[in-house]
Amino acid sequence: MNAESLINKTKTFVKKTLSGAEGGHDWFHTERVFNNALLISKGENVDTLVVALGALLHDIADSKFHNGDETVGPKIAREFLFKHNVDSKIIEHVAAIIENVSFKGGNETQNFKSAELDVIQDADRLDAIGAIGIARCFNYGGFKNRGLYDPNIKPNLNMTKAAYKNSKAPTINHFYEKLLLLKDRMHTKTAKRVALERHNYMLDFLEQFYKEWDGLK
Repeated sequence: MNAESLINKTKTFVKKTLSGAEGGHDWFHTERVFNNALLISKGENVDTLVVALGALLHDIADSKFHNGDETVGPKIAREFLFKHNVDSKIIEHVAAIIENVSFKGGNETQNFKSAELDVIQDADRLDAIGAIGIARCFNYGGFKNRGLYDPNIKPNLNMTKAAYKNSKAPTINHFYEKLLLLKDRMHTKTAKRVALERHNYMLDFLEQFYKEWDGLK
């Protein structure tokens, strides 16, 4: 099977698997990450097939929706790629990307590194900031029935990985615990440039949010 056919089959598989998924982690999120990853990869020395497959499968089974189980996604990806006779090295590379792409909190050490992971991680993180990042943040907060904001609950930047995953803090706290940290965690020149603009947009949003919260014009 040629690369184009494999990518198209992967798209079909992901669309079907993510049908009905929470709006911030659905097919459209995956499609944006896929498109951004391909754009970023043009300026990087990477295997574009690994980037394409890794981006498409990166959220095939996000642990947030599988009781925190981080093994489900890599398992599904391996089974799908094996069924389509993909080279074992590519399969394991994609699985490693899925295992390491997410922001996990708790200052966790990333156990795997590759240029392809850097590209996909940047693409995924860009979709978590800016206007779409704000929309996704509040969509997930609503999905989890979290409050918008509570001045008495301060952001916690020293959570363990487990505490981060189980946090029930108001949605605004997530800006400080994750979103505003991502600008300085980009790897590629392209992502760093785009991230700066999106980061500043979030700062402007927060400034306006607090003004309205306090009843100021």
